Amino acid sequence: MAAITAAMVGALRAKTDAPMMECKKALTEADGDMDRAEEILRVKLGSKASKASSRITAEGVVASHIAGNVGALIEVNCETDFVTKNDDFIALANACAKLVAEHNPADVAALGALPLEGKTVEEVRAALVGKIGENMSFRRFARFETPAKLTSYLHGTRIGVIVEFDGADEQVGKDVAMHIAAMKPVSLSTEQVPVELIEKERSVAEQKAAESGKPADIAAKMVEGSVQKFLKEVSLLNQPFVKNDKQTVEQMLKACNTSVKAFTMFVVGEGIEKKVDDFAAEVAAQVAAAKQA
Repeated sequence: MAAITAAMVGALRAKTDAPMMECKKALTEADGDMDRAEEILRVKLGSKASKASSRITAEGVVASHIAGNVGALIEVNCETDFVTKNDDFIALANACAKLVAEHNPADVAALGALPLEGKTVEEVRAALVGKIGENMSFRRFARFETPAKLTSYLHGTRIGVIVEFDGADEQVGKDVAMHIAAMKPVSLSTEQVPVELIEKERSVAEQKAAESGKPADIAAKMVEGSVQKFLKEVSLLNQPFVKNDKQTVEQMLKACNTSVKAFTMFVVGEGIEKKVDDFAAEVAAQVAAAKQA
């Protein structure tokens, strides 16, 4: 049995970009034969995507693409923050944002069937999963096509906003996009706040009012006041503008002769239950396994 050195593992990783442990396993199986180990990895990388597919992808990036009056925003997820800095992963997200804008796929599955680099998007994704050794997925996207104007703002790679607006000053649109990323409104106006959010807020307010011991008529006013306050806090037009909290966003837009038609905001991993690793338990399990071996 040939000795597998760190230099050999490093050389194979440099050629294949496969995970270190996979490189070591392949070299061991190939008895140190570099070419054979590379072949083994090629076979294994093809199956790694399916093995990784059950793992939670709560990290990731948001990418945007705007060309004229067509734009798109996409969230692409992975397992760890480390991968979000990988150039190939970022390039895939950017390429898919452009594809969404250009081809208007009906859903994530349709996006996966689009051509990219001589393959389909899904084939490129699966190959990258094998190369990096982590699961990754296209979670969601939004596409705009409008006679109005479009602008986008990315806060790093974790928060992305695209805004549809009318107005002569392009900077106003960008300021609104930045405001949305900072204040995270759930709707454009109070009328558009989802009913389920309103009912949830109303339920909380009713419980607080009941605990206050106030008369029924006073309690009812307390509930309504809480709901109205909530609606103003989560609707874009009613929020205090981040660059001047003496006026609302609606007042700022009116002063700039600008109107916002719609917006979409993605926050990476929002709503996804992240896996919490218990490092001590993991080490204990490994020690126990080693003793049994």
